[in-house]
Amino acid sequence: MAELEPGLKYVDGEIEGVVIRALKFFHDQRGWLIEIFRHDELEKDRWPTMMYVSSTLPGVARGPHEHVDQTDGFAFIGPSDFRLYLWDSRPDSKTRGHRTIITVGASNPTSVWVPPGVVHAYRNVGEVPGLVFNTPNRLYAGWGKKEPVDEIRHEDADPPRFVLD
Repeated sequence: MAELEPGLKYVDGEIEGVVIRALKFFHDQRGWLIEIFRHDELEKDRWPTMMYVSSTLPGVARGPHEHVDQTDGFAFIGPSDFRLYLWDSRPDSKTRGHRTIITVGASNPTSVWVPPGVVHAYRNVGEVPGLVFNTPNRLYAGWGKKEPVDEIRHEDADPPRFVLD
């Protein structure tokens, strides 16, 4: 247990509203395919409005940050592994104070849906650059990229509020 925010001690446990799903590769003579999401398996308020892919170098972390209104949908399928960190510091959440840390990616293909207010980060713990697919339910910087970005960045907080191990 670690005190990472004044008065809030995080304990490992599930976080309300976070959806973690194992992904399955379908192989045939042509190669493989993997379904990242399906509308019939996802609540409508989480349906993506855009998609992008990022490459993260070995040892590099992205986050921690959170969103006020946006749900992030991530797909970790490889070719590297990532350590994914989630913290629930939402004042009205039943799981406030819970933290989830899991390994996802090449060894554990996974999709993760992170609701607004849940702090999240990931670090490439493999030895090669890793790809992460992100399918948020809001446009980055709004329509035409003319609105403020919905992101609260904790990466450079001093002292750190959320620590990656």
